[in-house]
Amino acid sequence: MEIIRSKEFRSDRAWGAKDIANMNGITTRLHWTDKPYKWHVNDGEEVFVVLDGVVEMLFKENDTEQSAILEAGDIFYASVGAEHVAHPRGEARVLVVESEGSV
Repeated sequence: MEIIRSKEFRSDRAWGAKDIANMNGITTRLHWTDKPYKWHVNDGEEVFVVLDGVVEMLFKENDTEQSAILEAGDIFYASVGAEHVAHPRGEARVLVVESEGSV
């Protein structure tokens, strides 16, 4: 058993992570960042939960770039093949659930 105080988590680099669980190949990780990630497509589905801060999520639908502002408590679901990138506004802490080894 472990209690994780997500607001206290900080990494020494952007998108640094604390591994929380690996359940049959599905990982749950807590990320800290203050910089954008990179455009990517995951190998499987992804659930992206903003725990602290604000994140602008850019994604492509039908080759058209769109964006959504995610605040604490908001969830972004990326289906298989969904191209996306997260841009935090300042510091953010994010819980990501995805297949082990995803980008």
